Amino acid sequence: MGTVQDNSVQDRVVVGLDNGGTANNATVLSHDGAFLVDGLVEVPSRVLEGPAIAVEALAGAFDNILAVTKIDRSRVAAVGLDTPGPASADGVISSKGSTNFSQPAWWGFDFRGALERRLGLPVVYNNDGNAAALYAHHVYFGPDAAERSSISAIVGTGLGGGVIEQGKVIKGAAGMAGELGHVHIPMHGLLEEGQPLPSCGCGFLGDVESVTSLTGIVRNLLPYWLTRFPDHPLHHADTVRAAAKQVRSFAEQGDELALRIFEQQAMGLGRLFTISANFTDPDCYFVGGGVVEAAPHFREWFLAKVREHTLLREEQAAVATFALVPDRDMAGARGAAIAAADSL
Repeated sequence: MGTVQDNSVQDRVVVGLDNGGTANNATVLSHDGAFLVDGLVEVPSRVLEGPAIAVEALAGAFDNILAVTKIDRSRVAAVGLDTPGPASADGVISSKGSTNFSQPAWWGFDFRGALERRLGLPVVYNNDGNAAALYAHHVYFGPDAAERSSISAIVGTGLGGGVIEQGKVIKGAAGMAGELGHVHIPMHGLLEEGQPLPSCGCGFLGDVESVTSLTGIVRNLLPYWLTRFPDHPLHHADTVRAAAKQVRSFAEQGDELALRIFEQQAMGLGRLFTISANFTDPDCYFVGGGVVEAAPHFREWFLAKVREHTLLREEQAAVATFALVPDRDMAGARGAAIAAADSL
């Protein structure tokens, strides 16, 4: 008499879903820790169309990744979901400081619970910064992950982050630990004389995200530096946002304006890590985001600048390391899958 293998422990998988402003990326993690896709498998996220449509879009991403990997739905033990924050530990979207979920319909929406009901499977939630941080930690430390600690700063439209202790995400009482973008940092010596105090979309002045993010470039850094370089080609861009998206390519070519902006961003991260060193004293400081996708010479320059502006005690400097978050585009979905697997 034959045995049915589909529901055996050895045959079970978890699905990781990374929800973003424009796309949902998905992956599948096998019981032995292997990811079954090497690159992005995306469908539109449709978050601007409201919660109901966005949940359906995630269900579509779930069905699509199973089709791509030829995995039967009965083999899925759990689903990992990550979204941009802030959100509670259980995936309820905050009404303050959320860039992707700015519409009132999202405020207080139980994203994790809605997806769990839609799929009929356990859903484990992390914000995208925590998910990427968890993936970076596990890749970097491997078998020693459960014995190590790390802090990650993910530079994107905003500034995400994650704090990992003994291989686990620190979520906090309300689930908003690791919202590193909204930590205030000293601005003296970071800003040029006469440079305005930067503002953040969350309402704060002088937090990390107001400097170290694409939004920080658009709102605060680029408008100032364009006044210092009146003949710069970026003056001819259609919008400040369009110009901001070109800053990295200029920096890769050694452009002075662009390098000034990125040095301020690196200093912002260094000051964040300096503060973090006095709270968590981690084994490793990770930097992720667009800089990871940049030309190797530029990302190494940027990481060196972050290290230069991170002020550690002699004992800390002897043991701490600095590294880049690997596989940036895949980090969220893969970290979400790892968290779901850990929950089992």
